[in-house]
Amino acid sequence: MIELALNKLQKYYGANMVLEDVTFDIQTSEKVGVVGENGCGKSTLLKILMGIEEHESGTISIKKNSTLGYLEQMPVYPEGYKVIDVLNTAFEKIDRLQKEMELIEKQLTEANEANMEKLLDSYSKVQTNYESLGGYEKEEKLSKVCVGLKIDEEFKNKLFTELSGGEKTTVILGKILLQNPDILLLDEPSNHLDLETMEWLEAYLKEYKGIVIIVSHDRYFLDNVVTKIIEIEDMKAKSYDGNYTAFVNEKDRQLKLQMEAFLDQQKKIKAIEKSIAQLREWGKNGDNTKFFKRAASMEKMLNKLERVNKPVMERQNININVNTGERSGDNVVIVKELYKSYDEKVLFNKADLLVRNKERVALIGANGCGKSTLIKILLGNLEADKGTASLGSSIKLGYLPQNVVFEAEDKTILETFREDIVITEGKAREYLARYMFFGEMVFKKIGALSGGERSRLKLAILMYKEVNLLILDEPTNHLDIASREELEEFLKDFEGTLLFVSHDRYFINNIANRVVELEGGILNSYNGNYEYYKEKIAQLKSGVEVKIIPKEENKIAKTKKEKVSNNTKPNNEFKKLKLEEKIEELEEKLKGIEEEINKFCDDYEKLDALYKEKVDLQKQLEELMEEYFS
Repeated sequence: MIELALNKLQKYYGANMVLEDVTFDIQTSEKVGVVGENGCGKSTLLKILMGIEEHESGTISIKKNSTLGYLEQMPVYPEGYKVIDVLNTAFEKIDRLQKEMELIEKQLTEANEANMEKLLDSYSKVQTNYESLGGYEKEEKLSKVCVGLKIDEEFKNKLFTELSGGEKTTVILGKILLQNPDILLLDEPSNHLDLETMEWLEAYLKEYKGIVIIVSHDRYFLDNVVTKIIEIEDMKAKSYDGNYTAFVNEKDRQLKLQMEAFLDQQKKIKAIEKSIAQLREWGKNGDNTKFFKRAASMEKMLNKLERVNKPVMERQNININVNTGERSGDNVVIVKELYKSYDEKVLFNKADLLVRNKERVALIGANGCGKSTLIKILLGNLEADKGTASLGSSIKLGYLPQNVVFEAEDKTILETFREDIVITEGKAREYLARYMFFGEMVFKKIGALSGGERSRLKLAILMYKEVNLLILDEPTNHLDIASREELEEFLKDFEGTLLFVSHDRYFINNIANRVVELEGGILNSYNGNYEYYKEKIAQLKSGVEVKIIPKEENKIAKTKKEKVSNNTKPNNEFKKLKLEEKIEELEEKLKGIEEEINKFCDDYEKLDALYKEKVDLQKQLEELMEEYFS
């Protein structure tokens, strides 16, 4: 059943059109992701649905009596309101009904027989309403949401006005979830959440009974939650069934089909145009009006032809240049017995970590666990209480902070870029265009830049200078999906070492070859991407070792079966069996090395030796595999 429908919605800001033709419908319990480039009108669309902003034309149809909840709203609460008071505002209707029930209960104790039936009837109606709103599950719901969003007793008693922006967003998200609206509108809900909380929210939204509409650049989140994607592009909306990955595949397929149709039509148009020109030439040379009439008829037909638009296969995105500096030393980041605390909170307790040259390490952990603190110590902006956290030899560092700040806010983009770089204005503008600073935009003041524009400019400055170590703190925070993908492509080609803090699991999966989790003051290392980390954590929690059989082992097992059935030559079979034994032996050794690496992640000297042994064993294994399959 369709519960929400938009038809030909248009929106202007002054004389500028923002949305031209937004048409789609959403059915009962659908989970919908809204995607598109920054500034395409996604957030504006949610505000129009919520009634915060007007629209010029088109219609919005919402099922009668449907309630809406909107994350982006930041209501003002009375002075002295604590977090728990804000959360409890979600139960205003329930609390009113409860007071009404209590009042009727009191009246029942004093009522005579004449009023008793009337009061009981009123009580029954109020109680039914109270039950339908979930009044009896109020405490259970509150507990579930607070646990999921990590709102503990201490946090509940904090004043709402004293919270950070991210903390306020988390509280308002909790309040909206407790209100349980029929249509839930979420604008970047995962922005201020750590990985554990994001996964809880994903599970919660998947089971949510109402409609959920999510504006998000988090591809992993969209893959896990939504069943439909609405893309806003060129001020129009187009719907795709499935999650984000299904949308990408389907859009790519449709673009290819459109390109084929366009090229085919262009071929036919050129043939018709050639025929028209030829007919006119014949008519002119033979002084025959019939040829001119046929040419005019064909031209009329051509003008009526519905043209297939040429699809835009690649949109303008940042085009980062790969400019890696000279090779650094083998040991790039060295953390040894690091201890750091703030008052009674211990962030690092004899933590150890070694990051080697060309590794791509994702640093993850709960909000406030100390990830940014570690980066500050590495950069020399903060001192450790005990132990060391330092960079190795021959390091040329590039650092992209979470929130980019420039010293002179009144300078232009061009002036800021050229501040410490010797480059002509023309070359500088040509270079900045790769980062989507086109034409007159290079004269825009720094103070007027958005978060995404600041990150792009900082990245442009960093990458002009040759670096061999990149430290990135939440690099995808202000980037749209297309820019995230461009950044990923650049980082794949970057030949230096990469250490980055991120909550973007899609990004971690694409870039990291090692995940380091900061938990309980210790740095735990997992040699793989985010999926590998999740799998290892699940194994540790269950206490069951799940063996992953490499493709090579599957090939060997298959070959063994084929050997038996095909009755190959005895000598060849004996040789193969011997090779299999050696391969299995090396794989067991490699497995042991992996376990040792995870075990000794706090001893960088031991870790160094283990890595060298691992590389040597992998080389031997590759040689044996080549011999086996030759």
